[in-house]
Amino acid sequence: MTTKRKKEDKSPETEGVEFARGPNAFIERRRKATRTALVCPEVKSRQDRTSSIEARQAEFASLAHAIHLDVVADELVPVREIKPATYIGGGQVEALAQMIEERDVELVLVDASLTPIQQRNLERGLGAKVLDRTALILEIFGERAATREGVLQVELAHLNYQRSRLVRSWTHLERQRGGFGFIGGPGETQIEADRRQLRERIALLERRIDKVRRTREQQRKPRNAVPYPLVALVGYTNAGKSTLFNRMTGAQVMAKDLLFATLDTSVRKVELPHGKEVILSDTVGFIADLPTDLVAAFRATLEEVVTADLILHVRDVSNPDHEAQASEVKLVLDELGVSSETTPIIEVWNKVDLLADGVDGVMAMPGARSGVGVSAVTGAGLPELAHEIEMALAENSREYELIVPHEDGEGAGWLHRNTEVLQRVEGESGTTFRIRVEPRFKSGFLERFSGRIVAGENIAA
Repeated sequence: MTTKRKKEDKSPETEGVEFARGPNAFIERRRKATRTALVCPEVKSRQDRTSSIEARQAEFASLAHAIHLDVVADELVPVREIKPATYIGGGQVEALAQMIEERDVELVLVDASLTPIQQRNLERGLGAKVLDRTALILEIFGERAATREGVLQVELAHLNYQRSRLVRSWTHLERQRGGFGFIGGPGETQIEADRRQLRERIALLERRIDKVRRTREQQRKPRNAVPYPLVALVGYTNAGKSTLFNRMTGAQVMAKDLLFATLDTSVRKVELPHGKEVILSDTVGFIADLPTDLVAAFRATLEEVVTADLILHVRDVSNPDHEAQASEVKLVLDELGVSSETTPIIEVWNKVDLLADGVDGVMAMPGARSGVGVSAVTGAGLPELAHEIEMALAENSREYELIVPHEDGEGAGWLHRNTEVLQRVEGESGTTFRIRVEPRFKSGFLERFSGRIVAGENIAA
């Protein structure tokens, strides 16, 4: 017996609909871009904003364009006091609802962190789907995730966000499912079943991400066994970290003028001018109000920053708001437990090629004397940056002079593998080495060569 296949629905509403990889997308991917309105609330009572409202509005628009939405309206809404029910005032909701109807808007993006109740009430009042800043960032991460690790981390953040949203009074969430047979009680409600499934899925993802973390630790062991310091690039999204990474390493990591173009960590070995080799790491960019769930989910990836010997904070000095962006990066680093007190940080002032006076223009900026002006595109300032990296890594190192007998080839090999050999002179009784030892290898060095050291720390050239 044969059955006819049901004819597929080719209506304009469903044709070409796709969904992002990993977690279910918040926004349907159609061939025709979703008509979207942006709402940027300007809260008068908030004094914790370091960036201007114009800069935040422009950044929010860039976030929306990062996933190719058809932005038909971009509204700045003054908010004297945040309303618990709708975030913005009732009159503003009515005005926006009229605009949404006139322009046939399907999606409203609000540049704020909305509570589930506020989101639900806004959807009712506006007559369109509403997503907040957190959901938009999660959506972008879901589209950018390219590796299995990235997909797992984004899905975990998605589910943690959705778990707090299961409070809507939809009819299907109120129905109850009975137990088996006659002794079964009323059973769990649909919303309870959904919460249980979310908890189970979150627990599974956490186990898988923990496995990823352990795998990363295993991968670091061979790297930690050799004297290659880890130098991590951090910075605001679209500051040019991946372009700088490619310029310094010769790699081909994706680098575009796009927010969150890179999610996954890339590492390469780099040789500095005086022969010292380091591992350079490029990871995900930061942004203002980066969702806490996302930081927690990506902690396995961001461990490269936590364990770094040196951090390069890349700043886009062509952006008038770069000081505020730097403050946001510092907040995320603080959340990760990283500061200049625990890890040396070099300020890298990037994109000097976009300034009228180039590097000279950067040096005239307030606070620029503590940083290095570079252009990842043209290569300007990179020799000076390499010198600063060498100096920063050598700052906590100590120099020693010792004699290794000719018959101790293993000892000489240990010095070449685990220290920076500055000078080597052959003599009758052995080879005299002048070396620089990093803090992590100091105890092993002293234990092995304590009887052969002829001069101590900080030897004059």
